[in-house]
Amino acid sequence: MEFNTAVMRAVEQLDYRVTVGDVSSKAGIDLNTAERGLLALASDAGGNMQVSETGEIAYLFPRNFRSVLRSKYRKLRWQERWQKVWNLLFYLVRISFGILLIASILLISIAIIILVIAANSSRGDNDDRDSSPSGGGMIFIPRYWFGPDLVWIFDPDYRRRQARQTSKGRKRDQDGDRDMSFLEAVFSFLFGDGNPNADLEDRRWQSIATVIRNNKGAIVAEQIAPYLDDLGTGFDRDYEHYMLPVLTRFNGRPQVSPEGQLVYYFPELQVTAKEQRKSSVPAYLKELPWKFSQATSGQLTMAAGLGVLNVVLALVLQTLLQDQALVAELGGIVALVNALFPVLLAYGTAFLAVPTLRYFWLKRRNTKVEKRNEQRQERAIALNNADETVQQKLNYARQFATQTIVSADDLAYTTERELTDQEYDNREKLDAEWQKRLEQSDS
Repeated sequence: MEFNTAVMRAVEQLDYRVTVGDVSSKAGIDLNTAERGLLALASDAGGNMQVSETGEIAYLFPRNFRSVLRSKYRKLRWQERWQKVWNLLFYLVRISFGILLIASILLISIAIIILVIAANSSRGDNDDRDSSPSGGGMIFIPRYWFGPDLVWIFDPDYRRRQARQTSKGRKRDQDGDRDMSFLEAVFSFLFGDGNPNADLEDRRWQSIATVIRNNKGAIVAEQIAPYLDDLGTGFDRDYEHYMLPVLTRFNGRPQVSPEGQLVYYFPELQVTAKEQRKSSVPAYLKELPWKFSQATSGQLTMAAGLGVLNVVLALVLQTLLQDQALVAELGGIVALVNALFPVLLAYGTAFLAVPTLRYFWLKRRNTKVEKRNEQRQERAIALNNADETVQQKLNYARQFATQTIVSADDLAYTTERELTDQEYDNREKLDAEWQKRLEQSDS
């Protein structure tokens, strides 16, 4: 059986005792998914249900529930192992582009050196002709091409090792991440570092759920608008269709005020396993701009410089390869490079073309991101400067605001103990309460 990882993380973050509403708001998932996930997890990980006297349900999980699942299901263990293998494979893919760039420069450089030496030798006397066309030991490949740590660059833990060994003054990128290796920087130069807003939907629904929780389950549409998109051209007080996905996800219910205005309350988000304090939440959903690369400026300059060098060397080699008789005579690496030359030239051209096109594409995309952020920010500002009509809606919504706590000290039933024992304890509890009331009435 596959378990919802978002539910599992939420259970851990909420200290292993949760309600459906707790998990839904924490993970930003709909209530039905949260409930199904909790039931499946409780069934297979040894969790327990606790039912309050008012009929509300909380779920209690052992702190080692992941270990319980791992020992119970081999599939989970295989998934974890495959994740490690995939991380290594993807790392090798990332560094392969830098390796190909360096290999291309080296092959072209060696071929140029051999061709130049052979051409010069052909103009000399017969003694010079007897010399090795490859130049023997005269070819010198600078250590710079490989850098000081070539072997360790292929290690996926390279960055962590380097970070431990470097001084505190080593440069970090704006996000505070460790500097990437040069081979990783080449991949970043070509393709970037992924979507910075890959978790945008998770952040959206987590923020919306937090706003609902902070207002004890009762809100107005204007409080949610700063976290939504596509509100329609008729966005105003009388056009709140954009609330439908929120109501569907969190089982919300609309309520009409005496003035004919809509407010919304969410009964299941009003139930919690422990008292909830107001959590911090951004005033509006902010998309992050797409960065060209997280590599340092020095790494980007070096990657671009090597790309230009690769193309220049390829053009020089193209001129030298015009003498096909000499190429056939030399054979070996020169013949290999001659056969691969179209591929090498195409790779070198694409190496510069792809980042250039991506740069202009990102500029256009970031313009749209900035526009959406501005729209959400304007809605947040409008909420802060709410007029009398919105204030009336907020006051009416507060009438539905409440918080129900499923206390561990006030349970009618829990799956942790036998039912007969609980019934006996409940009878004793009721007898004690009844006796207390009798004593109070007598006094």
